[in-house]
Amino acid sequence: MKQLLSILFLLAFQSSLAQSADEQAIIEVSTQFSQYYVEGDIGSLAKCYTEDGKIMPPNADIIEGREAIEKRWTLPEGVTILKHKSTPVEIRVMGDTAYDVGRYEGTTRRADGSEVSWSGKYIIIWKKVDGEWKIHWDIWNR
Repeated sequence: MKQLLSILFLLAFQSSLAQSADEQAIIEVSTQFSQYYVEGDIGSLAKCYTEDGKIMPPNADIIEGREAIEKRWTLPEGVTILKHKSTPVEIRVMGDTAYDVGRYEGTTRRADGSEVSWSGKYIIIWKKVDGEWKIHWDIWNR
């Protein structure tokens, strides 16, 4: 009986470690996303999404597909992102799908040199594709 309990404990422990590794991988992709946005590397930012990913920005239609997502994230001439950070409140992994709920914040420098800060909340549905976590659906509002 002791052996059976030990085996069950080890299996449960391994399962929680795997989920923690997945959660950490999702946080790493979120951090990369922010880094790409601040660096203006929109091509790499777009690769954080699945090929058929969708974004749902406030007061806009659903934007579908990596190419359209890249176009949407491309900034106008002279506009830069000075800061972008997402902070997850909850990440739940269910096999090759996960959701991430949290808050985001950032600062934009406009073409005229003025700066504006912004913040809001988000929910992201993640999908594991070829062993890598990608954003599949991205919904946010202020």
